[in-house]
Amino acid sequence: MSSGDDIEYQLVLHAIKLKYGHNFDDYAQKSLKRRLESHVEKYAFENLTDMIKPIVQDEVFFENLLNTVSVPVTEMFRDPLFFKTLREKVLPLLKTYPSVNIWHAGCATGEEVYSMAIMLKEEGLYENCNIYATDFNANSLKSAQDGILSYSRMQKYTENYYLAGGKRSFSDYYQSHEDGILMSKDLMQNVTFAKHNLASDSVFGQFHLILCRNVLIYFGKSLQEKVFSLFSDSIFPLGYLCLGSHESLHYSLALTRYEAVFDKYKIYRKKQ
Repeated sequence: MSSGDDIEYQLVLHAIKLKYGHNFDDYAQKSLKRRLESHVEKYAFENLTDMIKPIVQDEVFFENLLNTVSVPVTEMFRDPLFFKTLREKVLPLLKTYPSVNIWHAGCATGEEVYSMAIMLKEEGLYENCNIYATDFNANSLKSAQDGILSYSRMQKYTENYYLAGGKRSFSDYYQSHEDGILMSKDLMQNVTFAKHNLASDSVFGQFHLILCRNVLIYFGKSLQEKVFSLFSDSIFPLGYLCLGSHESLHYSLALTRYEAVFDKYKIYRKKQ
């Protein structure tokens, strides 16, 4: 990156921080810059700094930019064998607790939350669970709460569901809707959606299971360490932390606090 590009990049981040309080300083710079540049192309700007005025003056423009930057890409039962392992190896242990607190950190548009709720229902654990689903993107949270999914994705989601050990007809969990597919509201009875920024917010509870999958790959090393520390302070002893397929604790200072119980699927257990 040339020094001129670097200055433009930092100016855009500074404008966002001053106006909205979102701090992207410790995100992975190459990845974030690439996403900002895609927005430059989309609106036919000449350079990054051309975005500063609409960022500051147009909240709709900023919300669209935030959707680009926060990468709300997910799917139901993503990495099905991870969910199958969770179902068969982790949920039976969680079932021994009188109540279970679960945190979906960086829940995006909620597909992972619905996937987990379905598994908990099928394993007879749902009624004992308090589920928290958080994201810093208000648009993503609203989509998650609405529970409306694209009809075009349902074949893939159905395949994932059965590969993850699904026990019923997947269609039992949704109905047709004018905008696509509406997930069953029964799945959301024990779910609390809330705004939370992993980059800047602090501990808000203690959990037996935290899932933060395919989020940390967009963070720089220092922010990853900060988030791992946040998770360590938020997990009960012998609680579980689940990461995405391209994420790992192995190069983190936090590794000493965990045991890699199912390393292939990035499932870690906090030590006693």
